[in-house]
Amino acid sequence: MATSLGANTYNRQNWEDADFPILCQTCLGENPYIRMTKEKYGKECKICARPFTVFRWCPGTRMRFKKTEVCQTCSKMKNVCQTCLLDLEYGLPIQVRDTGLAIKDDVPKSDVNKEYYTQNMEREIANSDGTRPVGLLGKAPSSSDMLLKLARTTPYYKRNRPHICSFWVKGECKRGEECPYRHEKPTDPDDPLADQNIKDRYYGINDPVADKLLKRASTMPRLDPPEDKSITTLYIGGLGDTVTDADLKNHFYQFGEIRTITIVQRQQCAFIQFATRQAAEMAAEKSFNKLIINGRRLTVKWGRSQAARGKEAIKDGVSEMGTRLDPVPGLPGALPPPPALDEEAPTNYFNLDPSSSPAVMNIALPPPPGINPPPPGFGPPMFHPMGPMAPPMPPPMSMRPPGHIHYPSQDPQRMGAHAAHGSRHGD
Repeated sequence: MATSLGANTYNRQNWEDADFPILCQTCLGENPYIRMTKEKYGKECKICARPFTVFRWCPGTRMRFKKTEVCQTCSKMKNVCQTCLLDLEYGLPIQVRDTGLAIKDDVPKSDVNKEYYTQNMEREIANSDGTRPVGLLGKAPSSSDMLLKLARTTPYYKRNRPHICSFWVKGECKRGEECPYRHEKPTDPDDPLADQNIKDRYYGINDPVADKLLKRASTMPRLDPPEDKSITTLYIGGLGDTVTDADLKNHFYQFGEIRTITIVQRQQCAFIQFATRQAAEMAAEKSFNKLIINGRRLTVKWGRSQAARGKEAIKDGVSEMGTRLDPVPGLPGALPPPPALDEEAPTNYFNLDPSSSPAVMNIALPPPPGINPPPPGFGPPMFHPMGPMAPPMPPPMSMRPPGHIHYPSQDPQRMGAHAAHGSRHGD
């Protein structure tokens, strides 16, 4: 570009001289203390081709050096980062943002028309307060449901990683750990994300990243209202210990009159009942998949009617409040019902042979020498008590006539009990 003092004086007056770049948090990096190099009129903007001030910095350890790619005028016209060209508010490509806001900003691409358009936008930027975007973007609605669902809530620092070392891929890298590039296998060359163009991203056409996000948005789950018009209750899950009744009321009162708010602390959920169905539908639409209170992302679902709860309460996996619970892995299944009782069924609990005699002999060993045999009723039975050959059972102790009482120490069956009794009498 010529820099003579005659013909290009006006163009040099429009060259950009800035003191600080317009960057997103991801491109700045996680280190709050960074050192930047500033080069006045170091490069020409890749969109408007005008020289601008280039900033260069390292966003963190083991990250690649980054620099500004477009001038601040082009950045302000689209409200994007000067390096990654992603939207500063949502962190999304321009094509996704314009689709979500239903705007079509046709920026001229020819040199003359682009220069004229840029001068008009600079005049509009100078007259604005700098807090809101300019052009069609400034007149667009403040937010969109699709953008809130796709927006990034935290920085993605992996985008600052070094590029892949081409020598390592060929097996010729000799730097080892000192190599500033990544030693990883490259992705599939046929992957659309491998071919990205900075101008296509800025103009919002043929952006593979935007196409991927738009496909994801088309397949995202939706919360359809139930057919039963009497349901005006929303289920809020994942409350934790930080979300209170007042927090829920402060968020949901904007959609309509709230009848009751019931918090089930044991299950960390809440049920919010609205006075009208219209307020419940608006709250479900505005809060589904984007409700964040006290740093926690909450789940929003429709409640269940009383009739549905009565019919399905007997089914497994349904709680008392009518919400379906996920099965817990590792628990045993339901036990089978007990068999029907049959009065004629044999009560053979020990699996004995039915052909065997019910009288089971219980042969007792003879007492040791010097010990008298036990009296009747104290020794082990010679026959099965229920057998036909068994002798009659002695009466219980409470019905016996008064006589000599045998204590456990005087039991003749105990070894040495007779000797101890005799020695006690001898004493």
